[in-house]
Amino acid sequence: MRCINFPAKIEEVIKKSRFLGFIYPCFSENEAHAYLHDLRDAHSGANHIVFAYRIRTDQALVCRFYDAGEPSGTAGKPIYQYIEGNDLINVLVVVVRYFGGIKLGAGGLTRAYGNTAKQVIEVADITEFVELASVHFTLDYKALQHFEYQLAKYSGTIISKDFAGQVNLVVQLPVVNSASLLALFPGQIL
Repeated sequence: MRCINFPAKIEEVIKKSRFLGFIYPCFSENEAHAYLHDLRDAHSGANHIVFAYRIRTDQALVCRFYDAGEPSGTAGKPIYQYIEGNDLINVLVVVVRYFGGIKLGAGGLTRAYGNTAKQVIEVADITEFVELASVHFTLDYKALQHFEYQLAKYSGTIISKDFAGQVNLVVQLPVVNSASLLALFPGQIL
């Protein structure tokens, strides 16, 4: 699986219709709906705001697409097929269409929405998806420096530090590395 690091945007004109393609990293349906709300506000004069997303949650993979008034299966589904074909996860792709007066037909719409999605995916900064684990550690002060050294070796980052009688840390690191770090330091996966 792969994911994107930053939002991206493209624009193209097909038979006088203006198509704007947007791609966003997205980690929840609420976040997807917030992006869509912002786009609806920014493009209130658009004829169609079509989208598809694929988001991994703790329970399952959530996949949705929406045709936004275009003929069924001609808009959201082609966008989703490019997301799935590129094995992208935690992503929202939106295509905004300003109608230019020339009807494209079902095949033309499918190609236009699909190609816009393809182009915005091509310009996106894509990396391999790495599942992260959050782990809590309680350490003595004298062990902190050695812990930070080991944490860096396992590609982890400290999310929070609390200095009390001992140091309480919450760290994030790739799931594949968590067992190795836990073998060196006692901790608890959150």
